Amino acid sequence: MGGLLTFASTATVQAQQARVEKLSDGMLVHLPPGSTHQARTIRLQVVEEHILHVQASPLDTVSTVKSLMAVEHKPTSTKWQYKSKKDQASISTPTLTATVALPTGAITFTNAQGQVLLREPSFGGKTFRLTMADGQPFYEVTQQFESPTDEALYGLGQHQNGVMNYKGQQVELAQNNTDVAVPFLLSSKNYGVLWDNYSITKVGDTRDYEPLSTLKLYSKTGEEGWLTATYVNKKKPSEVVVQRPESVINYEYLEDQKNFPATVKLGDVLATWEGSIESGTTGLHHFWLKNAGYAKLYIDGKEVVNKWRQAWNPGTSVVPIQLEKSRKYSLRLEWDPDGSESYLGLRWLSPLVGASQQQYGFRSEAGRDLNYYFVQGSTADEVISGYRTITGPAPIMPKWAMGFWQSRERYKTQDEVLTAAVEFRKRQIPIDNIVLDWSYWKQAEWGSQAFDPVRFPNPEGMIKTLHDQNLHFMLSVWPKFYEGIPNYNDFLAKGYLYKRNIANRTRDWIAQGYTSTFYDAFNPQARQAFWNLLNTKLFTKGIDAWWMDASEPDIYSNTNVETRKQLMTPTHLGSSTLYFNGFPLQNAKGIYEGQRGSQSNQRVFLLTRSGYAGSQRYAAAIWSGDIASRWEDFKNQIPAGLNFSMSGIPYWTSDIGGFAVEHRYEKTPMVAQDQEEWRELNARWYQYGAFCPLFRVHGQFPFREVYNIAPEGHPAYQSMLYYNQLRYRLMPYIYSLAGQAHHQNGTLMRGLVMDFGRDAGVRNISNQFMFGPSLLVNPVTDYRARSRSLYLPAGTGWFDFYSGQHQVGGQTLTVEAPLERMPLYVREGSILPFGPAMQYTTEKPADPVTLYVYTGKDGQFTLYEDENVNYNYEKGAFSTIPLSYNEKAKTLTIGEREGTFPGMLAQRTFRVVWVSQTRPVAWNPDATPAKTVQYSGAAQAVKMD
Repeated sequence: MGGLLTFASTATVQAQQARVEKLSDGMLVHLPPGSTHQARTIRLQVVEEHILHVQASPLDTVSTVKSLMAVEHKPTSTKWQYKSKKDQASISTPTLTATVALPTGAITFTNAQGQVLLREPSFGGKTFRLTMADGQPFYEVTQQFESPTDEALYGLGQHQNGVMNYKGQQVELAQNNTDVAVPFLLSSKNYGVLWDNYSITKVGDTRDYEPLSTLKLYSKTGEEGWLTATYVNKKKPSEVVVQRPESVINYEYLEDQKNFPATVKLGDVLATWEGSIESGTTGLHHFWLKNAGYAKLYIDGKEVVNKWRQAWNPGTSVVPIQLEKSRKYSLRLEWDPDGSESYLGLRWLSPLVGASQQQYGFRSEAGRDLNYYFVQGSTADEVISGYRTITGPAPIMPKWAMGFWQSRERYKTQDEVLTAAVEFRKRQIPIDNIVLDWSYWKQAEWGSQAFDPVRFPNPEGMIKTLHDQNLHFMLSVWPKFYEGIPNYNDFLAKGYLYKRNIANRTRDWIAQGYTSTFYDAFNPQARQAFWNLLNTKLFTKGIDAWWMDASEPDIYSNTNVETRKQLMTPTHLGSSTLYFNGFPLQNAKGIYEGQRGSQSNQRVFLLTRSGYAGSQRYAAAIWSGDIASRWEDFKNQIPAGLNFSMSGIPYWTSDIGGFAVEHRYEKTPMVAQDQEEWRELNARWYQYGAFCPLFRVHGQFPFREVYNIAPEGHPAYQSMLYYNQLRYRLMPYIYSLAGQAHHQNGTLMRGLVMDFGRDAGVRNISNQFMFGPSLLVNPVTDYRARSRSLYLPAGTGWFDFYSGQHQVGGQTLTVEAPLERMPLYVREGSILPFGPAMQYTTEKPADPVTLYVYTGKDGQFTLYEDENVNYNYEKGAFSTIPLSYNEKAKTLTIGEREGTFPGMLAQRTFRVVWVSQTRPVAWNPDATPAKTVQYSGAAQAVKMD
């Protein structure tokens, strides 16, 4: 009935002076007068049957400013009802009800059975605090929600602390190199919250981390009030340079470097902080360590952090530790800065107590009002589908992007690029994409969007040569301009540039340093001008895809948040405080819309270091930034990538092998022991990377090509080649997953809770995942490990991919993991399609297709195909072949093909291989099938013998 009402239609309910207006798409609640910090107006809007939009304000109206993350929707066609009584008002769709308690504004969301999905606290949980930014008044906005003990929380973008389940944790949403903010939370209770705000936001435990000084501190000799900080000569550790009391360890940003003792030169010292800590509360404390260089943290004599990060790009660790009230715990922090500029910080959070233990919240620095979407679903996939309904679908990436990419930091000349391409083809290592990283321009002309003619004398010819070898070419482009070059002058004259970094006269790290700034991606004219540069100077040369670096934006690295805001003030839309996290979304928008306007039928592909809610609709994939080549960084990629995928953006990758390396790996020749570790690290990372949405190698020296990592006869080389070839054999499966990501809002890389949510044992598993519906991936992330413990989720059986042996689900196993192989399992009821061996994704049609049918349960899969590189699929030019297996009948049905497209194989061959408990079959691409089927589009049934 709601769709028939007009805005003017109202129904008024009196309840402690509350007033409710029924609108055409929901209701507007005017609450009784209260504190200036409380909500006064609440709007609930029906978006679709499973999606409700909530806005709240301390004013008499809510904001009507257009969202950047949400796409425009037509007026809802969903049938819904409005009900009211003395103390509450509600709106209901067939599957979802939101009820507002009129005295307080607290909202409760329930399903069709009346079960509570999510509720705000009884007092409403909404807080508004007036704040100012760039002379404009805004509100710091907070929303608390109740959360039962057994709830797990996921999503929220990409973070590098190794945490899978964020319940009881704090996640800060602030764009930074290696950290990507996406304000979408996915609950194990099968609902999601999309927080429509662009400012820096804390989610979960929304309190600020405290300096160490708010704990009771003791020096190493027992004096109360501080820790003992000792700086010694790195070359002669017995020589103390400075020893002093310190109660705050805060050297986190460039601005904090002045806080070090005046006589300390970071590149020349080692430092320790020693003493004891004491808390006034018993419970789970969280310690947050930020470090560049080498850091080890010991609490109560136990090593809780052992981490290295490159000096110019610090990383963070979160350590949860149970402490008892009034008990002293020893603390020792050891630090090797590993460079003349380095960063360190140690803070803490006290335990959550009382009702806060069963709550989580969102707290944003600035907003015009409080704004979020509630999404309900019967599965995690339905919830993520709701997120994409709000923010836009993910286009299908070009098929070549599903293949292998080779990159390094960096190919310095045209000859280096072409030589790498020739070597891959000569060695028959499958590959689809060569990537050229930054600095292909003249040294002093960053932002020229022009190749240096000395090192790249014929870029058009270079790209044509790659294309002739069936390779694609991706190029790094930055939103950065050096002062004084023609493009800078043009953008400056038009008001398209942020000016503060120029006014500050700061210099970057190139040679003697150059002064630079970024363009304002919030300005539509600036976005168009930036695309025009890329189009006329680069795209017309044959570029296939764009690598958008430093898109946070990282205008001046390692500066604090306040400085970063100043460097991007003002934006075209308003305060940088208000829009801090939105830059990568708008940057991607400009290039996506620009390329589609210039070449409407070539699929856009963007790889960007940062993203935001909605990035997927601009064909943006995200990579995990400038991580380190260390085992702990490798391990942390798994939960980082899973939570990012569960944030609704389906395409993600990390630098296989890690980006920045320790000095021991830079030696030529490398020490034998270090070289073996290097080879093993890369082999294990390749194994994992082959089952990420994108399969991409990148990093600093040593060079990252397979043949530069290890010689051909080495087990590491053979392993990397095996998983590369397996990736290409799996292309019918992988490209079908890409089709699902668009047509059904699917997710390729899946946390176990997505498919096995009823199994409480999977909720905190951070080192296993599903790749599509069938493959259970179990990376090996410890050096010299030749076995690993893994959990097989309950409710189904599992087949070892390599042997075909069956295992019962719901058990933990320790399995073999030789260097050459990573444990890989296939779910019962899976139908896995494999194609022929290929050197690139479109070398030949996927024919024959070998269908491995893993029996034991009913199963189904849909084989998807289209033209691979254009947008005709948006007009219906694609085909699907449904595959289903009936366990009772022991029959595989290759269903009737639906749809068609130019170049489609009308006749094709399916080879069927059965795998069962009694007949284990190892994967073998050349195995003799049990049955060969000639298929022309009509349904066929194949019965197991």
